[in-house]
Order: sequence, then C-alpha cells, then structure tokens
Amino acid sequence: MVHLDVAAEEGHAIRVSFSNMFKEFKSTATWLQFPFLCGAAKDSVYHHTSKSARHGLVGPAPSSVRWTCLMLDLQYALSVYLDRCFNHLKSIKLCANMSVKNMFTSDLQLDPGVSFSEAKLMGLTSSQGTGPMPREMSFPVPKGGSWHDLYDHIKFPSEGTKLPFDSIQKGNSHLEARCASNRRSPVREEPRFVNLRKAVQDRVSLIQQITTPKLRNQTPVVTDIPELGVVSTQQKDWEQELASSSSQQLTSRSPWDADDGGVHVYVHPEDGLNKHAEESESESESEEEMLLPDPILRLNRIIGFGGATSKCALWTKSGDAVVYPCHAIIVSMTISSNQQRFFVGHTDKVSALAFNGNTTLLASAQIGNNSVVRVWNYHKGNCVAMFRIHAHSLSCLSFSYGGGILCAVGKDSHNKTMVVVWNTRNVSKAGEVTILAKAHTDVDINTMKVAFFDDTRMVSCGHDNIRLWRVRNGTLRSCPVNLGEYHSMDFTDVAFEEGNSFDPHLDDRTLFASSRSGHIFEIDYSRVVIRNVRRLLPAQRQHADRREKWTSNAGSEDGFLRLWPLDFSAVFLEAEHEGPVSVVLVSSDSLQVLAATSTGNLGFLNVSSRGYNTLMRSHTDTVLGFSVDGIHRQLTSASSDGTVRIWNMDSLHQLYDFVSEDSPCSVAFHPSEQIFSCGFSSGVVRVFSISTAELLAEHKQHGGPVVGLTFSPDGEFMYSADSQGSLALYNSSEEDHNVIRVACNVVARGTERAPDALTVSSDSRCLAFIGPSEYIVTIADARSLDELLRVDVSILDVESPRLDSALKVCFSTASTEHLLVATSANKILWVSTKTGRLLRELSKVHKHQCSSLAVSEDSRFLLTAGHNAVKVWDYNMQLNVNSQMFIGHSQPIRQVSFTPDQLCVISVGDAIFLWDFLANPAKPLTDSCSPLKANYTSTLKAAAEVSGGQLSNGMPRQTAPLPSSPPPRLDVSTTDQVAQVALSSLSICDDTLAIPTSPAQDPGPGGFSDPRPAVSFLKVTDLVDMSLLNTDHLDTVDVKQKTAVRPDCYRHFIQRFKTSSLDQTVVAPQTEEEGIKLKAVIGYNGNGRGNMVWSPDQGLFAYSCGCVVVVEYLHTGIQRHLQGHSEEISCLALTNDAQTVASAAGGSNSSKSLICIWDVQNGTCCNTISYHTGAVQSLAFSRDDRFFLSVGDFSNPVVALWSTKNFQLLSGVSMSGPIHDATFSPSAASQMACVGSQGVYFCLIHTQGLDVDFKVQRANAPSEVGDVELTALCYHMDTFLFTGTNRGHVCAWDVNTQCCLMTWEADEGEIGVLLCRGSRLLTGSNTRWLRLWEVEAVQAMKPQQNVCSVKDSRTTVVLEREVMVDGTMVSAAFDNTMDMGIVGTTAGTLWYINWSDNSNIRLVSGHKSKVNDVVFSCNESHFATCSEDGSVRVWSTSSYELVVQFQVLNQACGCVCWSPSSSKDSTCVAAGYSDGTVRIFQLTSTEMEMKLHPHTVAVTAIQYSANGHVILSAGKNGLVAVSSPVNGTTIRVIRDHKGAMITTIQCVNEQCKSFELEGNEMWLATSADRRVSVWAADWSKDKCDLLDWLSFPAPPYFAGDSLPPSMAAFCPSDRSLVVYTGYGVEKELSFYSLTKKQIIKRIALPHWATCISLSSDSQLLAVGSKERVLKLIKSTSGRFQDFVQHSDSLQTCRFSPSGTLLFSVAYNEILLWEVQGL
Repeated sequence: MVHLDVAAEEGHAIRVSFSNMFKEFKSTATWLQFPFLCGAAKDSVYHHTSKSARHGLVGPAPSSVRWTCLMLDLQYALSVYLDRCFNHLKSIKLCANMSVKNMFTSDLQLDPGVSFSEAKLMGLTSSQGTGPMPREMSFPVPKGGSWHDLYDHIKFPSEGTKLPFDSIQKGNSHLEARCASNRRSPVREEPRFVNLRKAVQDRVSLIQQITTPKLRNQTPVVTDIPELGVVSTQQKDWEQELASSSSQQLTSRSPWDADDGGVHVYVHPEDGLNKHAEESESESESEEEMLLPDPILRLNRIIGFGGATSKCALWTKSGDAVVYPCHAIIVSMTISSNQQRFFVGHTDKVSALAFNGNTTLLASAQIGNNSVVRVWNYHKGNCVAMFRIHAHSLSCLSFSYGGGILCAVGKDSHNKTMVVVWNTRNVSKAGEVTILAKAHTDVDINTMKVAFFDDTRMVSCGHDNIRLWRVRNGTLRSCPVNLGEYHSMDFTDVAFEEGNSFDPHLDDRTLFASSRSGHIFEIDYSRVVIRNVRRLLPAQRQHADRREKWTSNAGSEDGFLRLWPLDFSAVFLEAEHEGPVSVVLVSSDSLQVLAATSTGNLGFLNVSSRGYNTLMRSHTDTVLGFSVDGIHRQLTSASSDGTVRIWNMDSLHQLYDFVSEDSPCSVAFHPSEQIFSCGFSSGVVRVFSISTAELLAEHKQHGGPVVGLTFSPDGEFMYSADSQGSLALYNSSEEDHNVIRVACNVVARGTERAPDALTVSSDSRCLAFIGPSEYIVTIADARSLDELLRVDVSILDVESPRLDSALKVCFSTASTEHLLVATSANKILWVSTKTGRLLRELSKVHKHQCSSLAVSEDSRFLLTAGHNAVKVWDYNMQLNVNSQMFIGHSQPIRQVSFTPDQLCVISVGDAIFLWDFLANPAKPLTDSCSPLKANYTSTLKAAAEVSGGQLSNGMPRQTAPLPSSPPPRLDVSTTDQVAQVALSSLSICDDTLAIPTSPAQDPGPGGFSDPRPAVSFLKVTDLVDMSLLNTDHLDTVDVKQKTAVRPDCYRHFIQRFKTSSLDQTVVAPQTEEEGIKLKAVIGYNGNGRGNMVWSPDQGLFAYSCGCVVVVEYLHTGIQRHLQGHSEEISCLALTNDAQTVASAAGGSNSSKSLICIWDVQNGTCCNTISYHTGAVQSLAFSRDDRFFLSVGDFSNPVVALWSTKNFQLLSGVSMSGPIHDATFSPSAASQMACVGSQGVYFCLIHTQGLDVDFKVQRANAPSEVGDVELTALCYHMDTFLFTGTNRGHVCAWDVNTQCCLMTWEADEGEIGVLLCRGSRLLTGSNTRWLRLWEVEAVQAMKPQQNVCSVKDSRTTVVLEREVMVDGTMVSAAFDNTMDMGIVGTTAGTLWYINWSDNSNIRLVSGHKSKVNDVVFSCNESHFATCSEDGSVRVWSTSSYELVVQFQVLNQACGCVCWSPSSSKDSTCVAAGYSDGTVRIFQLTSTEMEMKLHPHTVAVTAIQYSANGHVILSAGKNGLVAVSSPVNGTTIRVIRDHKGAMITTIQCVNEQCKSFELEGNEMWLATSADRRVSVWAADWSKDKCDLLDWLSFPAPPYFAGDSLPPSMAAFCPSDRSLVVYTGYGVEKELSFYSLTKKQIIKRIALPHWATCISLSSDSQLLAVGSKERVLKLIKSTSGRFQDFVQHSDSLQTCRFSPSGTLLFSVAYNEILLWEVQGL
C-alpha cells in the first residue's frame, strides 16, 4: 500500500493511495483509493490466468511478479476525480513488503523502454515534453532484448481493458509496442481538456460506473478519451477518422446549446476500448456499438415549484423571465411562452437564490450539512464557481447590486446563526471567491439583504430583532434597531426604499420591515430608529417589497397580495391566492409583481392591466404516481399532499384539482374516454368523469391502501389491488364500473410496489402482478382473474445467501410473450408468459433497487428508474453500450413511463419531469434483409393484419411498427436446474443460442420453434395433467393453479388478528439471573390446530398456549416450558420415541414462519426452520422418524419434506389448493397423504442415495358426497385411508388404487379430527360431538366401479360411543387401543377421555376470549379471572386447576376483586359487567349471593374497601358508585371524574391523620383523562373526603388515536407515594408525594405502559406494554429486566399480596411467574 500526500492549489491536502488489496475504487473529498493490479511474468501460470480472469489479478501479488515502472499523472487524478488543481507532492508513505528502486517527479513524459543513445538518435529532447528514463531509474536490458519483455510499464490513466476501470494496471502491450515501432518524429502530446458539466462533476464520486470523462468540444461527441501517455504519429488521423465515422449519427453541439439542457450521465461498458486500423486499409474497422442517439433523453419541462423552500423566486432585470427552484434544479421560465431553462448541478434541494443587480450572476445554495453554494453565469447557464460553507440550514442569500459581494445566512455546528460574506468580484473571470468576513451570533435571522447603494452594508430581521450590518477591515459588525415596545415581534422581511443608487446622503433612506402580526415598520436607516409603525390589517404579514417611492407591496398568510401607496392611505390593488403568500417581488419596471404561496403556486400580477397570470402550480409533497391521456394530452397525478391534479401536457397548466379527506395512492386514465380512477389509502376506489366533473362510481372492496390501479388497453375492464393482498376486477364498459370479482390474498402484501403493482398485456388478455408472496409472479386471465401461471423468482440464484424477491412487473408491448420482472437483487428478468421460462437476465441494473420500469411501444427501448436516476436501455441488449443514465431528481423516483405517442418520457417523485425522447421512430425493414429478418417481418405483418392495433392517439395504424434492429435475442441455457449450477448473467453469454420467436401464439409460416427444449431456472407452478393411472379423477399434481383464498372450514388454522408487534431490540436476561421465572402457564390455545401431542408409553404430554410450548408429565404434574417463539403457535408434532417435539408459529410483519425442533430431555431448541411464507398448517414425523413434514397454509400451500438428520430440505411441492391435514403411513415410511380443498393427495417418497423424489397424485372427493372439502385424514391398517369432510362425511379409500370404497355420514357438521387405532375410528367435529366407530368391516371392501354408501351396502359401521364436550375439537391423541386419550377444544380445554368407564375429566382449562382481569385472594390460595365471554373463574394456585366457574350469558365481565375477609366461609368475589351490574359470588356455596345495578354503562373497575364495608365500582362514564355488600344499596355516587372512563381503583389501610383528615383508609381512582383523585375515608362513619387531585399534562392528539391507559397505584412501602403512568410528554413512571405535593422521582420507559403492578416486597414494579414486553423494574436503582414470553400486547399484570408470585396476561394467555428479585 502506497500513500501519496498531495497539495492542491486551493490549499487542500489530498491523499492518493493505491494497493493491490483494494477491490474497488473509492473516493471522498480528501482521499482517492485505486486498486493496483499486479502483473505476472510472461508465459507464467499467473500470466495466462490473468488473461481469462474477468476481474484481473486483484489481490496478493503473484510470486513471479516483475519489476514495474509506475507512472502516475497526479494532475489528471485530482482534476477528474475531485475537480481540483494539483500543486505539489508533499510526502510518500510506503506501507508494504516490496522492493523500491527509486522515485522522482517530473513534468516530462518519460519512456523507460528508450535508452539515452536511442533517444539521441530519435531526436528526443526535453523541449518536446518527452525523453528517456534517468540512469538511476533505468533497468538493464540484454543486447538484442526488449525492455517490455522483461519489465512492466504501468501508466495512470490506464490503457487496460480489465475490471475495475478506476484501477492502476498494466496497459495494452500490443498497442504500446505498435505505437513505439511507429515513432518517427515523436512530439509531446497535447493535454486533453475535459469539459464536464457541473452536474456530472459533482456526481463523479457517487457513480462508480463513470471512470473516463465524456469529451464535449466543438468536435463531434467522442465516448472514449485517448489515454494520456501514448505517443503516436497517427493521433490526428485517428481523431479525424473517428469524427468522420461519428458524424453520420451525431451532431456537433456547443457546450451551451439549448439541446444540452438535459441532465445526462453516460455509463461506459465493462469492456469498451475502440480498436482502429493504423496502416493496413484492408483491415476492417471495429467501432463500438452504443445506444443512439446520445443523449436519448432531454429534459424539456418540469411541473413543480419549491421543495426545500417556497420563499425563493426572482425576476430577471428585463422582466421577461422568472427564476425559481424546483427541488435540486433551478428553473428559468419565460413568462410569455412558459419555456423553461435549467441550471443543474446541486445534489440536494435548493434552499436559497439571489441575483446581482443586472441579473448576470445567479447564486444558489442547497440544504444539508456543509451546504454547497454555486454561482452561475445566468445567460450562458454554466456554473462559474462552487464552494462550501461549513454550515447547515442555509436559508438566505443576497447579492450586492454590482455582484461583488455575496452574503449568506445559515447555522453552524453549534446551531448558532452564522453570517458569511464573500468577495465575488473575480468570480466571472477566474471563478475566484474569497471570504471577506464571517460572524457567529445568537440572533435569529429570517432575512438578510445587502444594501443596493453600498456593498459593505447589510440589514437583517428575525424574531425580536432588526439589525444593521457593516463589513469593515475584514470584520462583520452589527447594531440593533431600538424596537421599544415592539421588541417581541417576529419580523419576516425587510426592503429599502429605492432611489438613486449613487446618492451619497443616507438620511433620506427609508428601511421598511414587515412582521408576522401585520405591522409595517418605517425605519430611519441613518439614525437606526423607528419612524412610523402601521398595522395594515389583522392578517399576518409575510413579505414586503418596495419599489421607487409610490407603491408598497405586501403578501400575507391570509392569501392576499396588496399594493399600497407609501402613505398607506388605501389599498391600490389586491389579489387573493389559494394559500399563504410566501414571497413577493416587484419587477425592475415596477409593472409586474411576482408572488408565490406556500401551497406551491407561482404567478405574477400585471399592475397596468390588473390581470393575474399563474405561471406554475405544483404538488407540495411527493408525487406518488401518474397516468397519461394520450388522446386529450392530459396528465393526472396523485400526491402525498392529498390532492389529485390534472395537467395540460402542452401548457403545463393545472386543469382540475381533486381534494379528498382520504390520501390518494394511485391513478389511472381510461384509454379512450375522459375518465380516470383513483385509489386511496383507505382502500376506496373512485371513478371520475373529467368532462362533467362528476363522481361516477365509488367502491369499497379493499381494506388497505390501493397499490395498483389500471385499465385494460381495450378499455373494457379496470383492476385494482390493495396492500392487504386483495385484487378486484371491474366492468369499465359501464358507467358505474360494477365489480365483477374480488380475489383475496392473491397480491403480495405491502405498499412498496405502489403505484403500479398491476400490469396488463397489450392484447388485454393477461394480467400480471406479484403475489401471493413477494417471491411469486402470477399471470392471470384479465377477464376472469383465473390464474394461468406462477413463476417463483426466489430460486434463481442458488448461491445467493438471500432470496430474491420481485419488485415490479411489466409486459412487453410488442410481444405479449415477454414479461419483465425487476427483482430485489437489482436484476431484470425476461420471462416467457407461456411457459414461465427465463429468457434473458440483466444484472446490476441500478445502484439501488429498481422502482419502476416500462417498455416502449415498439419494444426497442426499456425504461427503468432506480433511486434518483432514469435509465434508457436497448431492449434487445445487443450493443456494447446498452444504456444511458439521466439524473436530476432529488428524491427516489416513484414511477416512470413513456407517453402513448412515444415522444416523451415522464418521471415523478419530488416533481413531475417531462423528458423529450429523441430516438428515431422504427422504420420498416428493407427488401435486402436477411431471410431471418424477412421471415420475422412477414410474421409481424401477418399478426398486424389479423389484429388491427391503434396508436396511442386513437388513430388506427396503417402498418404494424417494425423494429429497425434484428429480432430480440432470447438466450437459452442448457444448464440443468437439478444440478444446481451457479447461474451467470445470461444476457451477455456468447455461447448461447439466439432463437427468434414469433409474437403469434402458434408458429405459422415464417415462424420459428425451438430446435431443442430449453430448461427454465424459474420454478413454474402451472398445473400439469399427467394421468399416470389412466383414471379420470386422478392427475399428478406438483404445482398449483387456483387463486389462494381463505378456505371455508374451521380445520384450517387462521392466526388471531393482532395489532401489536414485538420489540426486536429487547434483550432477555441471562439464565439463572432472571428476576422472575416462569412457573406455570394457565390455559390451552384453542385457536391452534393439532397443537397437542401425547405419548402414552412415555407419559409425555405437550400443548401450546400463546407462543409457549408446555411439556407436562401426567404422573408428576410438573410443567416445563419451551420458549423460543414470538408468535402464536399453530401446531405441534412428536417423534415416535417421544424424544423430540416440533412446534410451528407464524411470522411477524410478513416474515416467514418459524419451526422449532426441541430436545425434550433438556428442553433446548436444537434446530430451527424458516421456510413457509404463511402460517404452518400441519407437522408430522414419519414412522421411522427419518422424515419430517411441514405444510403451509392457504396463502402458500407448500408441502415440504425434511430430513431429521440435519433438517435440510429434501423436497418442496406446491399444491393446487389449501391443505388442511397431512400424515405419514403408520407402517410404510415412504407413504404419506394429505387432504385439502381440491381433494386427497397420495404421496410417495423415493430415495436413492442423497436424492429424494417426491411424487404426488391427487384424487377428487367422490361425487356422492357433493361439493365438499376434505378436512381430516388418518390411515387404517396398511391399505386404507379415512378422510373427513366439512359436511360430516367419512370416506374410506384404497391406498393402492387411490379409489374411494365407501362413504357414510358420521356427523352433522364439519369433521376436524380423525384417529384410527386397530378397528376403531374416532371422529370429532364442530358440533362438539366426539364419536367412536367400529370399522372392522371396511377391511372386506373391494374396489368397485361406483362408490357405495353404508345404506346401500351390507357393510356395517357401528357407532360404539359418543360424548359431547364444551367446544369444537381441534386436536386429539389416543393410546393404541383407543381406550383413553386427550382431546383439545376451541374453548381452551383439554379433556381426558376414558371410553372404558365413560368418564371425561378436564386436564387443562383456559379462557377462549380475552381475559380482562386477574387477582389473587388475600391468602394467595386461589386466584380469580374474568373474561369477555362473561365468565368468572376461580383457580387453585397450587394445582392451577379450575375450582369453580360463574357464567353470565350475553355479557362481558370487565373487572373482578376479592373480599378482604379472612374467613373461608365468607370469602366472596365481586365482578363488574358490561350491562352496569355488579354480581357478588359466594365461593362456599358456588352461587351468586347478590346482584347490584349501580351503573347504566359498563363497569370498568371494582374494589372492596380495605375493611370490606363497601364496594367501590366505576363506570365507563366516570361515575364512582359506593355500594353496600350487605343490602346492595348505593350509598353515594362520586361524580368528580364524570366524562372520562375510570381505569383503576385501589383501596389501602392507612391512617389519614398525617394529612390532617379523618379516616382509616385511603383509596384512589384514575381516569382516562390523566387525572387521579386520592380520598381519605372512614366508611363506618360514612365519611369520604378528597385528599388530593392530580392532573398530568400531555401533548395534543387526534380523536381517533389509540392512547395508552392512565394508571395509578399506592406504593406498598410508603402509602404517601402514588405511582402514575399514562399518556404524556414522556414515557415514564412518576412518583408523586402526597405530603410534599410534588413529583419526587421519574423512571423513563421505552414504551407506553398498558399495565402496572407494585410488589409489596423488594420495591419491584412490573410494567407491561403493547410491544409484548413484561418489564421488571427495581424502583430504587432503576435496574430492569425484559421478558417476552407473550405473543400479544399485555393488558394485565398483578403481584400476589406477598410479592412472591406475579401474573401477566396477554389476550387469553395467563402466565404465572415466581418472583426471585433483582
């Protein structure tokens, strides 16, 4: 590694480094890093390897490396890469293990291969700029030998052709040798002057593809700059030859030609050196093929104003043009013609503009740290100077009248105001700018202006100040204007009364200032005092401008622009705007007043005619999408500012403005009518008529933001898609646009693919979109939405560590067989819409991901957008240079497309850019074309004759457009997908076979077919009919075709909807250091399916509750908990040896599901699988435990087979519909079956070595049972399979013939559980019936032609026993004799069933609905819970068993509490219900003792008083009722909290004498409006007094916001402390002292608290949050630990009275913790 420290002329120190360890070129403002490519000895192994290496020998030097003479052009490096001038070399550092002979600097270009004697003979002298190498640097060369054969000569800039371009490497030795041999009269080569535009210069360090600058002289454009250091006598001829060859296609342009207005960055190819013949005329010239014309786009117009500010707009001195910023571009618009001219160079939004007096110089500044200031020659349009100011938030620029002084205001690194004054007198000549003065101040400055009569004087205004400034002797000083009583005003603008600029007397100068309060101040400039103050109107004043001595102009926030005489006697002229006026400026002739508003409008008022002209209207936020009406030349756009606007594309005038309370997301024009549709963030789709300005239709089928909206090209249909995955089809031929079909869960979820998530083929037959997952691209029938084809793009690159997902899709317009897919790996894939094959691949499309793509109508050009850049590509990718890149946007581009007439390109993001598309139109092929082209042409003509197309302007075509280039090359590879060979870029391969394809569906005359089958690298999931068994109802299925919709059966798992999300930053405490340990899980998740397993032999019993797997040994009753999931567990599986348990849980935030493999013995997770995109429906182990099966849910019904040895995927098959259940054969490990919506699937596993072949055959349900779904299955013996249906039928199948033998109706509802042991069959359904059948007679059945039922045959199936349980059966496990087993129900109960003695016992009980409260009894022997289902349950703390349950129908129980009585006989539980009642239950009698009705609304909190005399209950309306538990009467009602829901009530024993009140207990109530009332009471004396009233502040919020609850509690260790938390300024716990009447301590929280509880021991607090975190906090030290064992937000946590136990509740998950302390 070598470091060269270089000094530039500007005084900057720059380091230039090169090393063979650098893999790529990098640059900063002070450092350039170049890779050094080491050369190897000739004919060595490394020498031959480097010839074929794609990236050269980047890395360690080879052992046979030779001596190298390295020549660096430092002046070139600094000029091109950093835009700086080289001065001298300061130092050199060698940091490497290498031998160095010598080094020196020289102004001559020396040749090491020429000796002194040879130089003398050749006449080389230093005056010619060249010469031989000095003797100290010369190398010995044997007589007759060649220097270049022994040593390496490396010059930079390099002549090499290898990657990377920005590298130091050996040049082309052959070219060098030829140049040396031809040296007759060598002369020093003239330096190449590179005239790069400033926009390109600023971006050189950002774009790694740009490595050689683009030459722009008066000569034609040359794409390659000759390398410095090559001396050739043929140089002039070479340039002339290249110029003559290029003149046929390129026209000469001057640097300031109007055509150069486009922002164009040329991207060079990877191997792009031109080779030209030197002497032999017979040698053919090989010229580099590039995309023409160059540039192919030219920026024409921009619809937009502002960006960083709307306070910048300037008049030119002539008054014929207006200059204003549009984000990162400065626009000069002629007011008479609306023609625009652009100043391009800023890399971020422009924040300030300033003209000098004669408007020849324009200064501009951009936002960001170290803001850049540019000075432009306005008339020529070039940047003459660029310099940085070490400040951010640069908000103001001001030029002196003569242009010699420039002043700027910004903020320094300490956020103090910084004022900088530059000397710009020589900026036009030499680009020289020096700092005159700089000042840092605490004064606020809104506006600062240089006095027009004195360059050294300035005036500024801001909040509470107006100051006069002066530059003298290099210092900047200021003095304030004495404002007196007006010192607190906010001043917005200042302006001088203009007069003779050469008047030496300043006494007559009047300074005007405007304030936000509507005042106009007249200030005596010489005396620095206020002359007069007028308040014109109560409206807020923004800007003021003065011109001459007769008018005053003012713009205000009320939208009015007013012209006043200087005596302010009356308003002379007034103009009203739609929004607050942000800037006002008078033209030099005082006849026109320019005004801009903060709403993006720009216009001017003509004083003489009193007419107002609008120059520009614009969106005030990001433009999300657009659509073009090619017939009426209109453009519609949707923006984040909430508006939909329609523009005239010729005049740029806004025609219509649609404003809605809902935010628009996407828009689409009807292809032929004046109708457009708009999709909104609420999911509403509205259709508008432009001609009548009416709403034609409104549809509310979607539940999320509309991400895709489009019409079919024929105008018959409209399509929309939302972020929730639904897709809708409308009939757009009718005015009301009726909905034809809505398909759910077919489009990939999320909003990142908006606004063009849908694409329709040009023939209106196919619709393409990404879904149902981000890895799948689906092609559907555009008229019915029936699925035609699925393509999986995630398996393309087998070596990539990440799965590639699809981002955008687009049909090719000329060939409907081409679908273009942009992926997350920055690739574009060409996919066949017929077969799904990969036709072509383009890598490294953009530096960032592609955000939009479009194809021209003739399919000659491809348009892509990535981040801030637009690229135009040759569609066929047959050139050496296939693309051109264009920049100008300051924000990511949202959408880009061609206009229907193909003459314009539109890109939107920060603004609307309209580019001229300069490509020549397609020309018909001549008669002299090759036979291949002739056949291709005839095919296209035939297709055009069959289908009469239409141009975008509505006129019919005379002939079909034909490409002027050869037909598209479709690259075909013979690489086998199974071999898993790494794929390279197929579009650049030279050995692939180019097969032209016909656009017609069937190859006719002149068409071509593939001579060999091409292997697709994309997984195709089209349904294939194999018919292996020659039966009508069987076909082999390995792909799926039907649209994924939610199946109508309860057996299919649907994850419970949750609004919470897990905080991924939480770190769990170390093992054995936890402050609490999970002791027990109360309940069973009845929402799971197959989430209970039991091994009778081992006594192992496992089930799930939330995200925890509970393992329990029935003979001991001890629980163990497997914790590793963060979402709700859907199913479980147990190996046959009961040593391993598998559990599956859905992913969060659209992530993949997680399958955990647990070692039962030690309770650890030994493996994880993340494969299925949706939830996991079923898990199963094979009989020999060799295989493991997982089944995805309806959104992605993939059956995956895994090896249990290492849990590697063996095979994955996409089924044709949702799969509900799957199981292995109990005897044959290679057989398995699964059932779903499309029937039963018989699967066979073939293993041969490491290869696994997974065969699947499908059979439909027998017609005798009707249109049903098969929901459950089980094997009987070896050759029979039982399946259940959603209508209660059981079907018996012969496994060998895949035929259904018989059916019978086993239940009236859906069967979800089937188990068979021996000759006994168990069925469980949603009717709650569990039935046991004797099915021994099925073994005698034989295959018949027709399926027989039990009634029609002599076969008898006997119902042995049946029992009804408390809910729908979702899981079951029985012993081998079917005598006893366990059944799980949706009610959250696990039942032990014993058929032999007809007994059933509850093993595990839980709540089905949300648990609202949990509370311990006083002695902690029991605890009570209440739920939304109206139940109150009392549990035993020691055994966790349900003791008693009190059920109230049709009511929700919101709160519960225990009576304080210590006697077991008198223990009661009181509960509050949604109907306003309070019920008291007696535990000894298990009966309701009393029913009270103290409220008319739902009861939200309830508590016994500390001594049990009364019950305090609170309603949703804020009323607190005090009731007697003896007679049920309401003693008093406390109304202090009326209007806000009471969230908590707490009562404690405490003598209140210390608070000077009478009472023996205290209680508090907390309401949702952040108020806490504390009371002192003695209920025996009927006394209750308010002790304190607390109100906690909070920031404003919207009515619909979901706020965290307000909660308060007494501190157990000190009852005079109240702990509060709730919505407020900060997330925190507040400790309020009732004695000191103030908050004495705060504990910050990372999340809003949803529940709190305080321990009576060890000063611990438990806090739950919506982020599923249970936080244990030590209140004294603030130490905490986080626990994330819940799968939803916590709503309750409660310590036991002793503080040794803790409950936490999330929905229906109840966890009991043992407290150990922090």
